[in-house]
Amino acid sequence: MNSARLEAGMTAPDFTLNDQDEREVALSSLRGRRVILYFYPAAMTPGCTTQACDFRDSLSSLQGAGYTVLGISRDTPAKLREFRDNDALTFDLLSDPDHAVHDAYGAWGEKTNYGKTVEGVLRSTFVVDEEGTLTHVLYNVKATGHVARLRATLGLDD
Repeated sequence: MNSARLEAGMTAPDFTLNDQDEREVALSSLRGRRVILYFYPAAMTPGCTTQACDFRDSLSSLQGAGYTVLGISRDTPAKLREFRDNDALTFDLLSDPDHAVHDAYGAWGEKTNYGKTVEGVLRSTFVVDEEGTLTHVLYNVKATGHVARLRATLGLDD
């Protein structure tokens, strides 16, 4: 069963999760900044590494445009720390082990994997404005090329 989908114009569900260094990060503490939340299946897998490195490589221009990037997965803080260190990631990765935040964002549900229906993470990205409102909601994105498409959607093409 898929969790309910969010839409642009809705208030982003608030949450508090631990980052890779086991510090609490609350979405509400980022009010006044624009935030890109992206949900991915698992640290240190090929697609997730490609996507994370794309965000890393675009981070300075995203930050220059006022965006904070946060990656969210079910991985433990220790695994997220290893992921950050292995790939020189320069943004916070948040741990959602019980997938409660995934559920709140509709980023957990049934998907087809190698021809079989399984339950798991739906690779998704959400853009939150300074007031905590969702401006862009992107479900079932592809790992490769996603950041470039997101930059174009946000009007940040070089």
